[in-house]
Amino acid sequence: MNLLRLANSTSVDVREVPRLAPEVFAETVHAQLEGGARASALFGMPEALLPDAAPGGGLRVLAVLARDNEHQLVACSMTVTERFLSLTPLHPQLHRFEREIYEQWGVLPEEHPWLKPVRFELSHDPELRARAERPRVGVTDFFRVAGSEIHEVAVGPVHAGIIEPGHFRFQCHGEDVYHLEIAHGYQHRGVERALLDGPNRRSLHYAETLAGDTTVGHSLAYAQAVEALSGVAVPPRACGLRAIALELERLANHTGDLGALAGDVGFLPTAAYCGRIRGDFLNLTALLCGSRFGRGLLVPGGMGFDIDAARAAALVERLDAAVSDLTSALDLLFETQSAMARFAGAGALTTEIGRDIGLVGPAARASAIARDVRHDYPLPLDPLATIPMATADGGDVHARALVRRLEAQHSATFVRAQTLILPEGPISRPCAQPQPHRLTVALVEGWRGEICHVAVTNAAGRFLRYKVVDPSFHNWAGLALAMRDQQISDFPLCNKSFNLSYCGQDL
Repeated sequence: MNLLRLANSTSVDVREVPRLAPEVFAETVHAQLEGGARASALFGMPEALLPDAAPGGGLRVLAVLARDNEHQLVACSMTVTERFLSLTPLHPQLHRFEREIYEQWGVLPEEHPWLKPVRFELSHDPELRARAERPRVGVTDFFRVAGSEIHEVAVGPVHAGIIEPGHFRFQCHGEDVYHLEIAHGYQHRGVERALLDGPNRRSLHYAETLAGDTTVGHSLAYAQAVEALSGVAVPPRACGLRAIALELERLANHTGDLGALAGDVGFLPTAAYCGRIRGDFLNLTALLCGSRFGRGLLVPGGMGFDIDAARAAALVERLDAAVSDLTSALDLLFETQSAMARFAGAGALTTEIGRDIGLVGPAARASAIARDVRHDYPLPLDPLATIPMATADGGDVHARALVRRLEAQHSATFVRAQTLILPEGPISRPCAQPQPHRLTVALVEGWRGEICHVAVTNAAGRFLRYKVVDPSFHNWAGLALAMRDQQISDFPLCNKSFNLSYCGQDL
């Protein structure tokens, strides 16, 4: 009775979410996480905006928990004013969610062990914003290790190459890393706030640019959320095309990552080949819609573009050629013992640590955690559940590279088969205004891992809260822990083996 059961990308009346006393909420969430559930989202919204608002206002905190083994989501909520008891000491996977609530709303998670800024953003609360001095991104009380011969290495936010900004601070003894602290916020754009009062003409654009290399993944989650709120069923042909687009995005990014890993250990043949082959896969998405990243390809209600028989045949032909080249390039890498020796043992994360911090995506599966939205939360008519799940048990750079290689193979096989059996029919249906006072949770397995979009509508059917959890939000802690007791020279290799998004985390 303390939990509402949800299915992926369906909507319920927001008033059905149980509102628990804070101590009962804490007990319920603790019991679920102890029982094997994990946190997909934990966020706040103003109590006064909700149809079942409690007297006195405050903040409604809503938890969305994933019970993967049961293929089920559950939700509960509580109303708090100034503070609540932190669950982070018992469940480290909540640490960043609770820090975010404090940063956005000024509600204190008491006994939180490390209440650092997440994005250095100003609070959503107007009174707190009026009193607060604008925070300076990256200026905070960094953790320090004391002792003789301890030294600190600060890297970023400006990096070599054309990459996003982020700050890494290492506490080292000689070449050994004792602790890595990562500071974000340099890419914060206020996307969640911009999505309020949608959906409108700009909303899809915001979703597509949440993380530029995950255009299809985030636009798919957004479309599923709007469709659930509107009660629209997507045509079968659109489901097939969406699956193709999602796997092409996975294929292109995994190819680029494997090439970059080869470059980080100085194995230039695979690095050079994969740079070109990644472009071949991106061009297949351009064949579908004219954009290499899939802009405009997905729309609420279905697809913005169809594919005819001639383009389908061209896609399969070009896919086969690119996959053949990729296979040769990766055989070179994985059969070179000097390269594999650099991968083996670097940045290892145990299964236990991975579960504790809530890892998702290839990083989780490389630590023997069988966690994949395509299998755990499939949608009706969605063919993605037919793709085999790739896992490994080393938890190191080699395991993360291997999972990417296997997933690229599976994605290519799926895209080829799905392109040849696309059902006939329309590619979209009209999407009406979302219904009032509804809640939906949309999950998509992006190429980095679980993408979670949670939308709540007001009395007019507009977004009163739109929460986005990019997989990087879960996984940055994994990179920090993977670097403990590693050589600092292994950081580029470990970093690339996760390849997390700064803007997806910073929103």
